[in-house]
Amino acid sequence: MINLSNRYTDLAIEAHEIFMNSSEAKQQAKEGKTPPGVVIENAGDEDVKITRVHITSRTGEASIGKPMGNYITLEVPELKDNNEDVNKKTIDAMAKELRDILKLKEGSTTLVIGLGNWNVTPDALGPKVVSNLMVTRHLLQYVPEHVDEGVSPVCAISPGVLGITGIETGEIVKGVVDRLKPDALIAIDALAARSMERVSTTIQIADTGIAPGGGVGNKRMELSEKTLGMPVVAIGVPTVVDAATLTNDAMDLVIDSLMNESPKDSGFYNTLKDIDRDQKYELIKEALNPFVGHLIVTPKEIDDIISRVSKVVANGLNMALHQGITLGDVGRYIN
Repeated sequence: MINLSNRYTDLAIEAHEIFMNSSEAKQQAKEGKTPPGVVIENAGDEDVKITRVHITSRTGEASIGKPMGNYITLEVPELKDNNEDVNKKTIDAMAKELRDILKLKEGSTTLVIGLGNWNVTPDALGPKVVSNLMVTRHLLQYVPEHVDEGVSPVCAISPGVLGITGIETGEIVKGVVDRLKPDALIAIDALAARSMERVSTTIQIADTGIAPGGGVGNKRMELSEKTLGMPVVAIGVPTVVDAATLTNDAMDLVIDSLMNESPKDSGFYNTLKDIDRDQKYELIKEALNPFVGHLIVTPKEIDDIISRVSKVVANGLNMALHQGITLGDVGRYIN
């Protein structure tokens, strides 16, 4: 099987794309076979494209390097541009996918965990989402007469990171879960992508839990049904990309441009482009390492992007967790 351990992506859709470009998958395609254990469904439209990756067997798990389960990707090119209509469509689509994957009963308590470091903007998605969330568990306990019908008990915490607290995030979450005993847990985290096009334009929902920091090679304690004893849904938005991968993609774009400008040399450029992507990646990574080490890149406007995208993700959660609530109602429940 292809080794995905060094490709720095948290997105199942990208892991599947890497596998499909591997020699193993290409050989299977020539033989008329499809990779076993991975089922792809497409939905949505040009504004909000939805791809559902279902990993149904250990073979599929080994093929793309992701645990068995369901991964839903919403690709929204205008997500970072603050387009109001597209934001509303994204919120509605996200809420529907979340309701389908959570299948919560009426009155179920949900714990939302905002993972990440609020002092580092590309990693602050989780805490920012929590700050825009309708937290209602305390209201239903102490002033239920002031709570709208359809509002469910939701509580939230931003536990910080090991470097700030000196405590593993998983240990904090386990303590809160053991005390509150919620019916489901939702973890929000910033992700790493292998394509700059997907940075800040993609939302991934997964029912397999999450290992914080896995996409950038800094894997922490896993948050999953196996470790916590309850359904765990992970929601993430990629905010960074690996520099070596970005350089690899940029080289392909440059080669395409040179081929168009100098058709007579297209054979030479095709030879360059046909070099195995994994080999090119390793060469670039090796060349960059003495100068920049393992460099992770984020857009220069990341402050504005995180602020806007966190509100979209939070409102998608608000619409999914509370029945009959409109976006206009949300403000009354947020301090």
